Amino acid sequence: MSEHRRKPPQPQGGGRASARRATQQRPGRGPAGRDVATASHSGPYSPQPGQGRGEGRRAAQRGTAGRGRGTAARGARRPDNRLINYPRSDRDGWKRFVPSWKFVSGTALGFFAVIIAGAGIGIAMVSTPDPNKAAQAQNNVFYWADGSQMVATGGSMNRQIVPISSIPPSMRNAVIAAENESFETDKGVDPMGITRAVWNMATGGSTQGGSTITQQYVKNTYLDSDQTLKRKATELFIAIRLGVSEEKDKVLAGYLNTAYYGRDAYGIQAASRAYFGKDSQDLNPAECAFLAAVLKGPNLYNPDGGIGASATPALNEKRARERWSWVLDREVEVGRMDKAERAKYTDADFPPRAESESARGMTGQIGYLVDTAKAYVMKTKNITPEQMAMGGYRIRTTFQKPRVDALVKAVEDTRNGFINEKERPETDTFVQFGGASVDVKTGAIVALYGGPGWDHKYFSNNANTSGVPVGSTWKPYVLAAAMEYGTQNSKGKGISVDSKYQANDLTVINNREGKPLRDASGRPFKQKNESPTAFGYVTLNEAMEKSINVPFAQLVFDVGHDKVRALAKSTGILEESMNPNPDASWALGTSTPSAIRMADSYATFAASGTHREPYSVTEVVKNGQPLSGFEKPKDQRAMDSAIADNVTEVLQNVVQNGTATKVKKLGRPAAGKTGTTDENKSAWFVGYTPELSTSIVLFRTDPNSADKKLISMNGVGDIPSIHGGDIPAVIWTEYMREALKDVPVSKFPEAEDLGVTADSAGAPSPSPSAVAPSSPSPSTIPPSSPPPSPSPSKGGKPSCRPWELYCDPETTRGTTNGGTDTGTTTGTITGTTGGSSGSPSPSPSGRPGRPGGTTTGISDSGEE
Repeated sequence: MSEHRRKPPQPQGGGRASARRATQQRPGRGPAGRDVATASHSGPYSPQPGQGRGEGRRAAQRGTAGRGRGTAARGARRPDNRLINYPRSDRDGWKRFVPSWKFVSGTALGFFAVIIAGAGIGIAMVSTPDPNKAAQAQNNVFYWADGSQMVATGGSMNRQIVPISSIPPSMRNAVIAAENESFETDKGVDPMGITRAVWNMATGGSTQGGSTITQQYVKNTYLDSDQTLKRKATELFIAIRLGVSEEKDKVLAGYLNTAYYGRDAYGIQAASRAYFGKDSQDLNPAECAFLAAVLKGPNLYNPDGGIGASATPALNEKRARERWSWVLDREVEVGRMDKAERAKYTDADFPPRAESESARGMTGQIGYLVDTAKAYVMKTKNITPEQMAMGGYRIRTTFQKPRVDALVKAVEDTRNGFINEKERPETDTFVQFGGASVDVKTGAIVALYGGPGWDHKYFSNNANTSGVPVGSTWKPYVLAAAMEYGTQNSKGKGISVDSKYQANDLTVINNREGKPLRDASGRPFKQKNESPTAFGYVTLNEAMEKSINVPFAQLVFDVGHDKVRALAKSTGILEESMNPNPDASWALGTSTPSAIRMADSYATFAASGTHREPYSVTEVVKNGQPLSGFEKPKDQRAMDSAIADNVTEVLQNVVQNGTATKVKKLGRPAAGKTGTTDENKSAWFVGYTPELSTSIVLFRTDPNSADKKLISMNGVGDIPSIHGGDIPAVIWTEYMREALKDVPVSKFPEAEDLGVTADSAGAPSPSPSAVAPSSPSPSTIPPSSPPPSPSPSKGGKPSCRPWELYCDPETTRGTTNGGTDTGTTTGTITGTTGGSSGSPSPSPSGRPGRPGGTTTGISDSGEE
């Protein structure tokens, strides 16, 4: 065997492990620079130059297969010709995705280069804002339902631009201190503010305006644009351009000349005239601080009030005072006012405002009509008060001038007949009236009465007021829910109005478990009626006729508050206006819907269970183009027609034989319900014919008070106790007579028999003795208070007062107590003329709204 084929002997003491270690040694460098193998110093052999190709190849393979592969070997194995080596080819596993420092730095530099280039192009392409153009607010024109013009508002007072010299230093100091302390040194943008705004919009959060005065100035020129990233980028480029190219005084003047201050005033000069009746250069520091406070958001800081339940005059006044004081303190904090100067302005120095030009231009009911229509447009199209104030809208309303005039006349004739503030200042001051009338077939608001008028400095809209409890006008919802859902005694079947309930005064009310409710002292709660008459057990029809409290206080527990709440909501009553407390008085009207909502809700009964959302606008045109979204609201099934028609039959009985007999003077089919709260703090009549549904409310509150607390009406008009069947029913009848004078008389649908008789616990079996013998006859209702007018023996005065337009001396007045007055007592503008009122409750049977009860053949004749 040749020498070079002989297997070399294994090193002593090494064995296979030693041989393996020898093959894993890193190769050395030869003289020529080529990689050559080197033997271990302990090994007896070195590879000979004459080794064969196979052995060399195997040695090379063993070397590269080792666990300690070198970078040169890897590089040679994975050549990479990519421009960007990512993921990295010279790494294994997760290390391939760790970028190198060259890659990171190069990417960052490239990103910033693109941003800088884009910003440069953007800044070069945008133009600076034109304050003259931005301040040119147009008129908003409102039209009656017949297309004739009602009023044109805004525009004319918003056009004057003043130079910085006409803006007093105190105004500049107040605005800079309140909104942008670094205005005079910054470059027009706030990077942190921009980051917040971009992040919120990109993630679907709330949009944010510019945080610097420069950015806000730019924003004012884009009021008609969408809140998008594109618009925000445009604003940013313009703000940067202004920050580096314009003088600060010019930017500040531009902002103050284009900002919206409320009262349809754009710009400092218009605002100065609108609030204080003076030129801007004559403003004092207190007035400047006030205008700076209003800039925070006129809808919430204008003491006149704004749009929405949280923007009442009282709440706005409170916010404005707090913000005004803060602005003055802030000026001291940032060194723009001396402490001695600040000390001159106490809470008593909060600046009084002049009557606004817009108020002078909208006399009578026009201000309330415009206010209602504007709220509907803004809610439907999500338009801000600032955008609406810019004008250019042509708005056709549902208001019918003849019917508005008829409602005004009905209120004023009655007011003039029984209110005498000079003779009876202790009782007759601060008496407020409100009303609304809705078309039964469409839901259109055809008329409303909001108060004496903006020109009389009364800005709260009584037709859209929340905070006045509705009293017993709430009872029809309890009855309708009982007809639809049944009670614990009817086994889930709808009950008939012939079901009997205990009606005696001071009856203990049981909860759904049959256990007595407890009062604050822990004793069983006893419900009080207005009259102490021992009625015994009466049908629900009679209980509604006489407006007896006890049966409905028990019935609401037998049905369930949640079911009554759902039914009321399906007819248009807003959830937020309902008293959240599920107590006995809840059934008696402690909730506080507006007059508009009550009229619209009762229209559901008149329309045989079909609900239509109230609306006040039929068409809006902007820049010659009609806007979508002002179609007539779709019909919604709130309850089965049989239920609604049965409620109507019961409420017709209230008019014919019960607490609303004055309404019989209308001379056509009518249904309705009276409502009065404890201490006569409010009195209601809500009624309807097949054509119109109208609500009238009477209450007493000082419109200038901070809390708008309701005051008792006992003694108003020299009447010991006012009820819903008195003044409100008289106004309702006079209005409806005039509003329907040219409308043919029509009848309500005939009510079909409905429900099972399910008496309350303890009721006697049907017999003549089931009703207490002391129960009055159908035509006589026991009085619970002194008669509403002096008897003939008092100075020979007639039994009917002059203001009682349809008084019948032979008709006995009924009682109408609507429960305890535990509801909210603050009057607030809520803007609830539109929007969803919740879907109707599902029907347990095939017919829409049909309850699960069976027909028993019991006829409700409406007579007791």
